[in-house]
Amino acid sequence: MEIIDFIKELLNNPLTALSQFIANHGTITYGLLFLIIFVETGLIVMPLLPGDSLLFAVGVLAAASGKIELTFVIPLLIGAALLGDNVNYFVGKFFSDFIKSKEKILFLKRSHIEQTEAFYAKHGGQTVIMARFIPIVRTVAPFVAGAGSMKYSTYITFCIIGAVLWVTGITLLGYFLGNNDWVKANFEKVVLGIVAVSVLPMVFGVVKAKLQK
Repeated sequence: MEIIDFIKELLNNPLTALSQFIANHGTITYGLLFLIIFVETGLIVMPLLPGDSLLFAVGVLAAASGKIELTFVIPLLIGAALLGDNVNYFVGKFFSDFIKSKEKILFLKRSHIEQTEAFYAKHGGQTVIMARFIPIVRTVAPFVAGAGSMKYSTYITFCIIGAVLWVTGITLLGYFLGNNDWVKANFEKVVLGIVAVSVLPMVFGVVKAKLQK
């Protein structure tokens, strides 16, 4: 029950949850952060774990308390994101033929794979970078890339670029804004704003597709 309560608190207020975890467990927090980022990017069944908000909270805590070492945590979480992406990609590749032989598996339809393949073919590897900044999509995209026809050499190049930009950018954003009084007082609003900006490309894409139809 404690784990469930912690996950709920992490989803609702990652700053408070992380602060309490650091106070209770110290450096074990690094392992927790690695695990969360790995699971959020590597397991397609776990797309709702915090990603953007967690990285922002890490930056805020690094600036405010100094209990998180920025020069250590950024490379660590880049590694977690890359490991998760690669696991997701190769799981998708392994089940590629099985997925394409079925009309639908869980929430994945064969048409989704085909549409994503076409999107990758049109926009290239930059799609992998863009997907990194969109919640849920960053969890599904590596799996679909593996299940589709994107070559690994192409995928991993843009995957590395995306991971570095995502982890470094959002963590540093939290770090430099962490001592701002307004940000401290309105952390939930800031996180919601980050998530809203992150999903804008996806919303725009859906609206555009509807209008074209």
